[in-house]
Formats: sequence, structure tokens, C-alpha cells
Amino acid sequence: MTAPGPAYSAPIRVSITWSPGPRKTEAMALELPAGTTVQQALAAAGQAAQDLHAVSIWSHKVRRDHVLQDGDRIELCRSLQVDPKLARRRRFARQGARTAGLFARRRPGAKPGY
Repeated sequence: MTAPGPAYSAPIRVSITWSPGPRKTEAMALELPAGTTVQQALAAAGQAAQDLHAVSIWSHKVRRDHVLQDGDRIELCRSLQVDPKLARRRRFARQGARTAGLFARRRPGAKPGY
């Protein structure tokens, strides 16, 4: 049995993850030829990337002409509905700073702020 020649390259396995709505995620596994770009992978996935704006690999933003490697996880990001700083301000105004974050669950008898 002979080893594959230099022209042969093993296919790579990548996954595509996206969120169609709040608190919902979907994923798709693909096996693609080596040298495939993000754009080509999205085209192979079909409808998964139609109206999504940002693309990242393992939470690092990449361009669509980025060449994929085996084991990459492509994440399709929807645009933000609300600025996170504004949402935090609204949440704190509604529930108060003492009932959120670090101060939500204090041990009985603990000092304030711990």
C-alpha cells in the first residue's frame, strides 16, 4: 500500500454555530476539503448565514476569506438589539444595584459588599 502523494490532503472537519433567536442555538458539522475559506463553508451550509453580520472562529472575529483549519468552530453572530451598557443601566434602575451582581446573595451576617 502506498502513502498518498503530496497533492492529496485530508478533508477538514468544522462546525458552524448560530443563534436563530434569544436563548436558542443551532449547530451543523461539515467535512470540507483542505483550503476551504469561511465564505465557502457558509455557502456549503446553505441558509445558515443569510442575514447574519459578523463571523468569528472560536470567538475571534475573522474575515470571510479566512482559510479554515481542522477543528475550527465558525460562529455566526447576530447584531445586538440593545447596547449592553444601556441594558445594564436599565436593569439596575429596575431592580437596584444591591440585588444584582456580587451583592445578590450575601451570606447571613456578612459585611456589606462581601
